[in-house]
Parts: sequence; C-alpha cells; structure tokens
Amino acid sequence: MNDTIPLRVALAGLGTVGGGVIRLLDANRDLITRRAGRPIEVVAVSARDRSKDRGIDLSRFAWVDDTRELAGHDAADVVVELIGGSDGPALTLARATLAAGKGFVTANKAMLAHHGLALAQAAEAAGAPLKFEAAVAGGIPVIKGLREGAAANAIGRVYGILNGTCNFILSKMEAEGRDFAEVLAEAQALGYAEADPSFDIDGVDAAHKLSILASIAFGTQPAFADVSATGVRHVIAADIAEAAALGYKVRLVGVAEAGPGGLFQRVHPHLVPIDHPLAHVTGSLNAVVAEGNFVGRLFFQGAGAGDGPTASAVVADLIDIARGEFGPPYAMPAAALAAEPKADSGERRGRAYLRFTVEDKVGVLAEIAAAMRDAGVSIESLIQRGVTDDGSAIVAIVTHEGPERCVAQALEKLRGSQSLAGQPLWMHILG
Repeated sequence: MNDTIPLRVALAGLGTVGGGVIRLLDANRDLITRRAGRPIEVVAVSARDRSKDRGIDLSRFAWVDDTRELAGHDAADVVVELIGGSDGPALTLARATLAAGKGFVTANKAMLAHHGLALAQAAEAAGAPLKFEAAVAGGIPVIKGLREGAAANAIGRVYGILNGTCNFILSKMEAEGRDFAEVLAEAQALGYAEADPSFDIDGVDAAHKLSILASIAFGTQPAFADVSATGVRHVIAADIAEAAALGYKVRLVGVAEAGPGGLFQRVHPHLVPIDHPLAHVTGSLNAVVAEGNFVGRLFFQGAGAGDGPTASAVVADLIDIARGEFGPPYAMPAAALAAEPKADSGERRGRAYLRFTVEDKVGVLAEIAAAMRDAGVSIESLIQRGVTDDGSAIVAIVTHEGPERCVAQALEKLRGSQSLAGQPLWMHILG
C-alpha cells in the first residue's frame, strides 16, 4: 500500500457525531495516520443547513447541497453516513455508494435493522466495504469483538443494555426513588432523551441494535420484524423498590438466542440479580454480554452514545478501510446467513416478576392466586404493599421457574377484571 495516498472521505451529516468525526480526525491526525498506514482526510461534506455555525472550519471541504450526490463525488473513496432514518436519503445514499464500488460507513442502526441484508449483498457484489461499528453501543467495539475476536466460537446467547436513555432513567429512579414521568422530563431537559422519546422508552432503538448483534453472533439474516419489544414507560418507583428488596436491579435488557426452535429476540424490562455485571451498569452506559462455547463470557461496557464515543467507532471503521481490512459485513457471506424462523417465546422457561395495581378490597388476592393456579403458574412469593393516595394497593408476585405461556395465560384470565386498576406489569428475571 502506498502510504502517501490518503483515504478520502465524504461525510453526510454534520450533527453531534459528524462534528465529532471531524474533530477526532483533526485532534489525532498523526496517530491515526500511523495506525491506518496513510492519512485519512475529509474532502466533502453535506448537511441540511449550510449556514449553521458548528464550531468547525468547513471552508476546507467541498460542500455538496444534495447529500445523495456524495456517492458519485470524484474526490471521495468512502462515504460516511450520519443523517439517520431507516429509509429516505440515508438508504438512497447507501445504495448509490455501494453501487459505485465505494466504501460505506454508517452509524444508522435503523437502516441496518430494516435493510442490512440487502446492503450486505450489494457491498459483496461490488467488492466494497460496508462497516457499522458505531451503529451498536456507540464507542464499545462489540461488533468487532463478535465478528473478529470471537469468530471461532459458537455464541450461545448475546444480551445486554443497549439504550442509554432507558438506563439513565432507570438508574435515576433507582437512586432517587422517583417515578418514571418525572425522571423522563429531566432526561429530556438534559438532552438524554428526545422531545418524542418513543423510540427509546418503548424499546425500538434497542431492538434495532439487538437484531444487528444477533445476526453477527449467530450467522442469521437480520430479522428486526421478529424482535419482541417492550419498553420501560410502565415501570414505577414501587417496582424498583420491590426489586431491590428482592436482591435485583431493574434494567431494560435485549436478549437473543439461536436454538432448535429458531431465533429468539426480545427487548424487555428485566430484574437483574445484584451480583450480575449488568446490575452495575448505571447512567447512560451500555453493556453487552456474549457467551461463547470456548471463550466463555465476554463483557463489553462503555459509552453507548455521544459525539466522542460514536465518532471513535466511525473513525475506527475508516482506519480498517484505509488498511484494506474488511470482510463480509455480518461476519460471513450474505448467502451463508441462515433464515431462521421466529422462536416461540411460550416455550421458554424462566422466573417472572408480576406487579398488579388493585383495589384494596376483600377477595383480590384470591382472584389473582386463582388465575395463577388455573394457568399452572407456581408462586414463589406474593407481597401486598400499603394503600396509595387513590385507594389502590400494589401486589407483587415472583414466580417459580416455568413456561412463559403459563404466565401469559394467567394474565389473560385477569384481563378486564374489575379488581385491577390498569394493566399488570410483567418483567422477566434474568437467569
């Protein structure tokens, strides 16, 4: 390789991460050049607002008004996409860049979750690199760790905390005993949560990331549509206090496993044992656990978002491309990725935490216990807490290990009960 020829980069999107990429390349220019074997230079940029002051000197770069035109920019070898969105300009740019035989680097987990297989096929057909370390867990090198470091292992399970916003909210509720709505408002004021936080708090963002991890870990086609996602908006302070009394922390955990029954993927609030590493992941941090048959448990933890960590992952991908180090995007050729059916979650066995808000009257506990009995759910413990200001009470149940379909049947029996105020909360206990 001629170390005097730079890798020329066109950058789409000059938000927090895009600005971070330019600042990182400037700050660590000499180190990056030595590690990449040649310089990495931004030559062209594109964003919605040309006049916005981003605190960066953009006059040294060619400005392209139409982001899609970066794919055909004569001076660029690689396009970095940081505009987001599963479709629209981001997808158009990805397709055009790969069709032109140029490298494509993205932090866009939504686009990969929906179109990753087709983009991988296009990249392989063109012999062009497609890299996306920044799409999952920000600056944590979990994709590289699974795709390269653990490549010789059969991964039995991959799971973790994949959304910093939810983890910040749950950690704050845990530390201060406050309820969800109040802490969410604070997270929005601090910039940890969007004005419309649905993608984060309803588990969609984590589900995007989990589908990418599952594909790399198990050699399966990305299957975002098969991810069952439940967020944290219905978790209350009483749940977190009850979990603590039982020896657990509440975390939003994404879990993926591949087995004889197909591919299981779920994002759901869990009770995590206090002695498990995930219980000690607080604030906006992310963490991923992968279990390999020879390497054992691998634990990755770090900042899952932000300009610095995400820019670090983007530039790491650029360094790989500058070295000529890239292979199939999902660790094996797209044609070798298995099309696994969705596993039946009802067959899974585990323990559960169930919380009911009920009227404080005679017969309520008997009604709940009868529904559990009739569905074949064995109760390990049942606790009723005091009456709240509105006259309701909290009933918390921990079950013995059993099939999930039995718990689902018990909750269905209680649907519409006049004794319940609102829907029960079901949280799995991480085993």
